[in-house]
Amino acid sequence: MNNKDKKQEILDAFTFRHATKEFDPTKKISDEDFQFILETGRLSPSSVGYEPWKFLVIENDDLKKKLKAVSWGAQGQIPTASHFVIILARTDARYDSEYVLDLQKNVKKVPDDVLKTLMPRYKDFQENDFHLFESERALFDWASKQSYIALGNMMTSAAQIGIDSCPIEGFNYDQVHEILKEEGLLEEAKYDISVMVAFGYRIHEPKREKTRRSMDQVVQWVK
Repeated sequence: MNNKDKKQEILDAFTFRHATKEFDPTKKISDEDFQFILETGRLSPSSVGYEPWKFLVIENDDLKKKLKAVSWGAQGQIPTASHFVIILARTDARYDSEYVLDLQKNVKKVPDDVLKTLMPRYKDFQENDFHLFESERALFDWASKQSYIALGNMMTSAAQIGIDSCPIEGFNYDQVHEILKEEGLLEEAKYDISVMVAFGYRIHEPKREKTRRSMDQVVQWVK
């Protein structure tokens, strides 16, 4: 496949993807395909490489019922989706947290002398450049922004292999938080909810063609 064909294939996937409100409950995504989708999330980029996310694949029916009751934007998706995912963001993505230090030393294998030079730089970035230490919420919101990169990549990769999806923010944050806390899924407050996303196969075609603002409305060339 040449570059022109590749580009068209990618654009076709973006055109194909839409916020699917109801899926065909009789159709299930294969394990291989869903692992592929998860892998594109895992391999996604994040600011300074902190990977501040976790993907909860919700299969428990009782938990789904609890979530449906407090998620007004997922009424059609939770009962019908092949796979329903809650993306969590870390609450402790500080440059000097136990999590980040473990990531640097044991995952990224950063040598101690290199890490020693990086720490002041990351501290300055978080504290002064982005003002992330002003509140716990500021640091969490920064981590949550990173998780949306993974969300976008997962939905796009799904579309490229003919799988539908729907990102979901239509839920009561406090109530979902309490449900996940009671289930022990927030790892003692090290995580909290960022966003939800459903995957499956559409049961209805979109009622209209995809609409977006024109290129000249969204792009400004600064010369």
